[in-house]
Amino acid sequence: MRGLLRNRDFAKLWAGETISLFGSHVTELALPLTAVLTLDASPGQLGLLGAARFAPFLLVTLFAGVWADRSRRRPILIGANLGRAAALSVIPLLAATDQLRIEHLYSIGLVVGALTVLFDVSYLTVVPSLIRRDELVEANSVMQASASVAEVGGPGLGGMLVSVFSAPVAIAVDAVSYVISTLALLGIRKPEPLPERRSERAKVSSQIRESLGVTFGDPLLRAMAVSAALSNLFQQSIFVLLALYVTRDLNLSPATLGLVLSVGAVGALLGSILANPLGRRMGIGRAYISASALDLALLLLPVASELSYPAVVIAAGFILNGVGLGLTNVFSVTLRQTLTPGRLLGRMNASYRFLTYGAIPVGALIGGALAEAFGVRNAIALCAAGLLIAPVVVFLSPMRSLVTLPDAHDEPPIEEVGSG
Repeated sequence: MRGLLRNRDFAKLWAGETISLFGSHVTELALPLTAVLTLDASPGQLGLLGAARFAPFLLVTLFAGVWADRSRRRPILIGANLGRAAALSVIPLLAATDQLRIEHLYSIGLVVGALTVLFDVSYLTVVPSLIRRDELVEANSVMQASASVAEVGGPGLGGMLVSVFSAPVAIAVDAVSYVISTLALLGIRKPEPLPERRSERAKVSSQIRESLGVTFGDPLLRAMAVSAALSNLFQQSIFVLLALYVTRDLNLSPATLGLVLSVGAVGALLGSILANPLGRRMGIGRAYISASALDLALLLLPVASELSYPAVVIAAGFILNGVGLGLTNVFSVTLRQTLTPGRLLGRMNASYRFLTYGAIPVGALIGGALAEAFGVRNAIALCAAGLLIAPVVVFLSPMRSLVTLPDAHDEPPIEEVGSG
């Protein structure tokens, strides 16, 4: 890490993104609290607000990947940050003048979600341009560690700001964090290479098919994408029921739930720190499969209702699950950056996120439907059992024989997916 931080450009990128991640986790808590405390929103309205935030992952991601590969990425990051800062600033302004309505939150959530998709797709493609290839695992470990620290501290900071000031004021803090991140990006001095120019611009539809072909044409990328999508689907099916299960079935307080989620984030931090040494000791493939299997620790959740200390049991499940998430995130990002040539990296990340993040709203619907049919505890048990499928997918792929990072592909095999 000491060597990485001597790279001032990477250090600026890392520091700016860490600050904005803290702000993002503040908004994750403050945005629904604005709807509940300021606008007295109904559960249905909260559901629509959540859908608006995640809809861009299905609607925008593939097009964002094409744009990221046609343009320099750093200006896209700066524009996305400034756009998110401006959109979020509207909420405290409207609240201060008593003009804020739930429709405003829908619209702002949709805009911020779309800009977040554009930022995330471009951000992952910038890192390899600032560091050496042999530093990728270490760099991604550092960045995942920052994300985990923000996940631990951000909700706590958000809760304090909401309690002392108000939910709209907490959102204003997030807007400021995006401005600080922008200043960090403007401070990067290493020139960014121009994207490869083609004699003729390919149609967007053909480039989207190409992006899907990159992800699904490589057996390692395909296995990771499918496994991550299944994991996200079943985990979201559980998370959407978690507050109801903890407060009603287990009679635990919301504060206890917050503490349990923070413990899970500590596990993710630990996993990100362990990724580099475990990858070297076990081999990347075996470490990845083992980490993916830690999702099954969520089977402890439905068992907790039968035990004397349910909060401790749930915390144990979440910390093990967090360790697995931290490890798989580091290995996944590093392998994607290694296997994909620079000109396709933005589109590959877009198609990858389209599949993995697009599963999240589907998982929420499945969790709600199962709870209606079988009850909350039984639904959580069914979805936790479904998590077994994710490690099986990667075990049946070439991942199990992967020891070190594979050689980078100048031009990976491309298979067009779909007809248009």
